[in-house]
Amino acid sequence: MWLGITIITLISFISPNILQSSGQSLANDPVLNEDSTLFDYLTYAALNNPGLEAAFNRWKAALEKVSQVKSLPDPKFTYAYFIKNVETRVGPQREKFAILQTFPWFSKLSLRGEAAVELARARKEEYNAAKLRLFYAIKKAYYEYWYLANAISITKKSVELISFFEAAARSKYKTGKASHADIIKAQVELGRMEDRLRALHGLRAPIVSKLNALLNRPYDLPLPWPRQIPEEKRLPSDKELFALLKERNPELKRLDFMVAKESTEIELASKDYYPDITLGLEYIDTENAITPGMTDRGKDPVIAKITINLPIWFGRYCAREREARARYTVRKKERIERENRLVSDLKMALYHFHDAERKINLYREGLIPKAKQSLNVIQEAYSGGKAHFLDLIDAQRILLEFKLSLEKSRRERFKRIAEIEMLVGGLF
Repeated sequence: MWLGITIITLISFISPNILQSSGQSLANDPVLNEDSTLFDYLTYAALNNPGLEAAFNRWKAALEKVSQVKSLPDPKFTYAYFIKNVETRVGPQREKFAILQTFPWFSKLSLRGEAAVELARARKEEYNAAKLRLFYAIKKAYYEYWYLANAISITKKSVELISFFEAAARSKYKTGKASHADIIKAQVELGRMEDRLRALHGLRAPIVSKLNALLNRPYDLPLPWPRQIPEEKRLPSDKELFALLKERNPELKRLDFMVAKESTEIELASKDYYPDITLGLEYIDTENAITPGMTDRGKDPVIAKITINLPIWFGRYCAREREARARYTVRKKERIERENRLVSDLKMALYHFHDAERKINLYREGLIPKAKQSLNVIQEAYSGGKAHFLDLIDAQRILLEFKLSLEKSRRERFKRIAEIEMLVGGLF
């Protein structure tokens, strides 16, 4: 089955015809523009990320190892020339030729092949794990970029609102309905918000650089603001997710294959106590005997040979078997330890996911509508001279923080979904 693999799917939801075997981009690489989706970013990374290609080629190299270890060792050809002819009854011998073929003990070759297959399967799961880690990193950076775009938009609107308040305070100051302190407060708040906006704009370059690094593009190549975000989807139950993790996580599957490999290595080590067999055929070139009429005069002898090695160094064989058993124990313990850590990571990811969902509902359904209502009431009261300008600034500031917190919670929810997908081995 493994030897027949000629096409390997690079990502589970991208067709094989967009694979590449070199570091150069394919002609059908997706173009990253204003209409690009997260899927386009993932496709581009799958085709161009050098780390993922390295993992793919490690898998490919492991597959090529299978046929090598299952093959017989090369036959040996020997040639001997008699410097001084050996005189025999049938004539002098001048030279001889021999060919030898070694056959390992029964099942040694098949066991070597099984071990190589298990290693190739482990390399495949390493590739799958690398793919999931890459996609998770891209999703995190993409969601950060998406949040930054929203944060800049929200902060710009807040700057415009503060500018409106400052203009209103100036108008009221001219009519004697507001103090000069109101104008100063508005200008201070406006300066603070403009500085916050500049800081957000400055964050764009590092996030774009991070995305470009994952996509294997020049670090300063511009990327458009994300306009599309995946639809919010519901997760399976926590119980189902834990079951999926144990069933599909590529790191656990890799360790399962490594356990199987080490088990085969134990059986292979036990075969060292048995000899290998070498079969051979030898031909001796013989000239005619000097004595005429000799029976079989000048006849070339052909000799069949069999050789076995003598496995007498039992200490070495026992040490190899103990080594194989120790490696087997290592892999078993690594498997248990890794599953414990992954279960813990999933538990924490689910906590953050549910916490983000709770906050989204809190801000969207409760706090933001109330903050808007509060701002409107205070704005009307300030226009009527029944509220302080500082109350107006505080209401606007609270509304801004709630809006940004809502976007942060949405970003956190998407990021946690991406993390959960990585942990459970893909989409669900």
